[in-house]
Amino acid sequence: MPNSTDWRPPRSSAVVSLDADTLAGAWETDGVITRDEALALDAADPLTGFRDRFHIPDQSVIYLDGNSLGMPPKRTLERLTEVYLQEWGRDLIRSWEHWVDLPQRVGDTLAPLIGAGRGEVVLHDNTTLNVYQAVHAAIGLRPDRTVIAISADDFPTDRYVVDGIAAALPGYRVRHGFDDLDDVAVIVRSVIDYRTAELVDVAAETARAHAAGAMVVWDLSHAAGAIEIDLRACGVQLAIGCSYKFLNGGPGAPAWTYVARELHSTIQQPIWGWFATENQFAMGPTFQPREDIARMLLGTPSILALTAAQVGIELSAEAGMKAIHAKGQALTGLAIDLCDQHGLPTPTPRDQLRRGNHVAVQHPRAKALVQELAARNVIFDFREPNIIRAGCSPLTTRFVDVFDGLAAVAAAG
Repeated sequence: MPNSTDWRPPRSSAVVSLDADTLAGAWETDGVITRDEALALDAADPLTGFRDRFHIPDQSVIYLDGNSLGMPPKRTLERLTEVYLQEWGRDLIRSWEHWVDLPQRVGDTLAPLIGAGRGEVVLHDNTTLNVYQAVHAAIGLRPDRTVIAISADDFPTDRYVVDGIAAALPGYRVRHGFDDLDDVAVIVRSVIDYRTAELVDVAAETARAHAAGAMVVWDLSHAAGAIEIDLRACGVQLAIGCSYKFLNGGPGAPAWTYVARELHSTIQQPIWGWFATENQFAMGPTFQPREDIARMLLGTPSILALTAAQVGIELSAEAGMKAIHAKGQALTGLAIDLCDQHGLPTPTPRDQLRRGNHVAVQHPRAKALVQELAARNVIFDFREPNIIRAGCSPLTTRFVDVFDGLAAVAAAG
């Protein structure tokens, strides 16, 4: 794959087809990027058919929101109707025979998308709660250490959870930054910066943390379903993430937890619920944690929410992370070139190997501009203090959306 500094959109309509390996681009141009070239990329896109599998009632809407809500798959409504009318409505309590292990089964579908093994991922609850569980679990594996390390500008829920845990545990404190790992029990880090899209070297940073004796909890909320990542190959043992962004699970869709298999028999989490206990229907007098990934579960899972998440994850699995990542690199590469063309500053890394699937545009009127554009059906999102964030979701975002969206920012600025 070429470096992003070599990426240029194709000239003219000569490009008629591109496979996933070349979609991220090796084109040259010596002039202005045109809308026709963006349309040519859409015509050559091997993932273009997936957009038709989403419910998009108004094709004129330019949806570049980088927040926590991808478009709804058409199949989601079909599956929810099936569950409502048949599995719930007709079969009633009998459906728990196949609902009871749905968190693990959906986890097994997600696992290959993040480089995890079968039985190492479970979908449950929400990201905030899963961070809380994972950090407590990691602390339990390093009982002789009393520091939790996190960046001072990481995603708010991660920082708030870490602060709350440190405040509740006598002797624990939070250290901002990762240069000094002395006495650090656990590091909490996002794989992709939620503002700039900068991508961390997960393998190198995991190895550095482990060499210093610290555990790491990785947050893949902006990475799962967006980039290729191999958690096992990177040496990652604990990770969490959401399913409502690039995985299109819907509003409030369940989050997920990854625990490497070698930790299953020893890791302890702080909230003991009956779905995590051995022989749960025996209703025993004491909690006995299961020996598998299900020990991270709590109480009764939300079947409707899991069903919606399952559909989105299955679509990503069908498309394949190689193709998804390649298109994401191409979309963001085009966005950065268009920022240059329009004179819009961006802190997003130009090296495609160092960025995720959104591009940050710095603008002095960012907040007002996002609101003005939304009223015209050009939907970005705002991040403090001055960032317009353009989210590029490979299964639904078109190259022409990127072209038109950034042209609108430039024209309105």
